Amino acid sequence: MANKRKVIVTGFEPFGEHKVNSSWAAVQELERLGLGDHIELVVCEVPVEYQAVQTLLPALWEEHQPQLVVHVGVSGLAKAVTLEQCGHNKGYRRLDNCFFSPESECCIEDGPECISSVLDMGSVCSRLRKEGVCSKVTVSKDAGRYLCDYTYYTSLFVGNGRAAFVHVPPLGKPFSSEELGRALQAVVTEMLLQLEGGATEALCNHRGRH
Repeated sequence: MANKRKVIVTGFEPFGEHKVNSSWAAVQELERLGLGDHIELVVCEVPVEYQAVQTLLPALWEEHQPQLVVHVGVSGLAKAVTLEQCGHNKGYRRLDNCFFSPESECCIEDGPECISSVLDMGSVCSRLRKEGVCSKVTVSKDAGRYLCDYTYYTSLFVGNGRAAFVHVPPLGKPFSSEELGRALQAVVTEMLLQLEGGATEALCNHRGRH
């Protein structure tokens, strides 16, 4: 186990109209599929609560010291598997599952407005399409200013950019949980290949930029 690289993948609990959260269903399917013999996969269901995220995310990074953390969330607007390039610090007004929102409306006091992942999501997307493994995949730079964006920014901040966020559509619109699980497997595998290839160094200076 000591020689295995560790990857954390998280999904969210139900909220609002999402009585079954497709993100957690997809992550559970990924857990069943695995990421190969050389990767230790750790999965976690994240509460849709700002204060819980503030506590949980740093603890996950500290305990596991992962090579990469990939967060998965549901978007009712998504028609494809959507790779988010960056997280945003401000604009969090929408109430969470505990009817709470941060008084400051931000993730990290005095943190940069935007933090970009060290991963080049455009490149990940292009390779997945080229290989035909996951054809319905796209890239976004706006994760929505709710718990998805809040979680992503927090993880990028704590993990020095070694995090990713993937938005998935609700179940059956059009993907099943099995299809989403296989798509996640392909996405995370491609992200790990990019990290190992050293293609991320040029993006490190993007921290704090819009």
